Amino acid sequence: MSHLNPNDTAALLCWYRENKRQLPWRDTGNPEDVWISEIMLQQTRVEAVKAYFTRFRSALPTAASIASCPDDTLMKLWEGLGYYSRARNLKKCAAVLLEKHEGQLPRDYHALRALPGIGPYTAGAIASIAYGLPVPAVDGNVLRVWARLNARTDDIAAVQTRNSFSSEIEALILEADQSSADFSVSDFNQALMELGAVVCVPNGAPLCPLCPLRSSCRAYAEEKTESIPFRSPKKPRRIEPRTLLIIRDGERFLLQKRPPQGLLAGLYEFPGISGVLTETEALTAVRALGFSPVHIQALPEGKHIFTHIEWHMSAWEIQVAEFSDADIRNSSPRADTSAYNPSPYGTAQRISSDPEDKPAAGTDTASKTDEAGYILIRKADLQHFAVPSAFRTWINWYALKEK
Repeated sequence: MSHLNPNDTAALLCWYRENKRQLPWRDTGNPEDVWISEIMLQQTRVEAVKAYFTRFRSALPTAASIASCPDDTLMKLWEGLGYYSRARNLKKCAAVLLEKHEGQLPRDYHALRALPGIGPYTAGAIASIAYGLPVPAVDGNVLRVWARLNARTDDIAAVQTRNSFSSEIEALILEADQSSADFSVSDFNQALMELGAVVCVPNGAPLCPLCPLRSSCRAYAEEKTESIPFRSPKKPRRIEPRTLLIIRDGERFLLQKRPPQGLLAGLYEFPGISGVLTETEALTAVRALGFSPVHIQALPEGKHIFTHIEWHMSAWEIQVAEFSDADIRNSSPRADTSAYNPSPYGTAQRISSDPEDKPAAGTDTASKTDEAGYILIRKADLQHFAVPSAFRTWINWYALKEK
């Protein structure tokens, strides 16, 4: 149990109210802003999220607009943030809000937990920050602060540690909420997060002289701030070699959409093959797709790190004389049934491989028609499609993104 007393709590709240950062989602009075910002902030730095949040909310200001947003548009708004399943879960959650909660985030912790993409921390953040409910919101910052305050050596990567810390913080919140008229659970939870973000920092030595709780911190008193918190080592990432085939006929490039499930689901990429392909093997692979290459050259290598995987990528540029309708149809999955569909983006041609590619009533046209096949894009067209940062090396190589 924490040894923090009411004076410590008051000092923390005073520090927060005087020093809190001005963030675009903070103190807006809109519960959706708490929800969306917390989803964006998972695995992502605050500074990186600011611009994304502002752009996202300008484009999609309500749960209804998120629920009805075409998948390609949603992915484009999220492009560069990574962990794209978060965006898909936002859309799923918005649809549930419209269906079951009149488009509003429920004022109940357990009802929030039942929503897609909302775990214990996010539910606690929404419930406490947006609605003032006396529940904890324990993220990585709070785990670190709590471990140091109490000189705890529990493994903060373990679920049981998070549960234990959450129970202790909840008990403190309930007691303070009942005994102090000046106590605000919204400010308290945000104060713990803020303290961990800017003072009791994760990388490097904590800034103890600036901490409002320094006099009560056991790790500080025992000179253990360098060894606490303890986090068990992560498993090493798996290395996956991959070869990209950058197929072009001059100014047009061939992209394919990844499957609707799995890593980078539903995003666009240069066609890729597992393993390291030689020049001869790359040409054979391109011919197998139905194209007739006229020139090949090696491009710079690249690497991208996911949570559990590293892609080590080599790349070949393969020029073909000109893409023809037959070439594209023959390269598309289930090629005997492929057909062109008009693109909503000017000169980009979208190729679907399903003759029954007509959405049923009430379905999302974009997610249905984009399930399979390839697109041809020119430089300007790429501005409309979500291409993950894994391929930034080659996007930059061709200057396909406008500065």
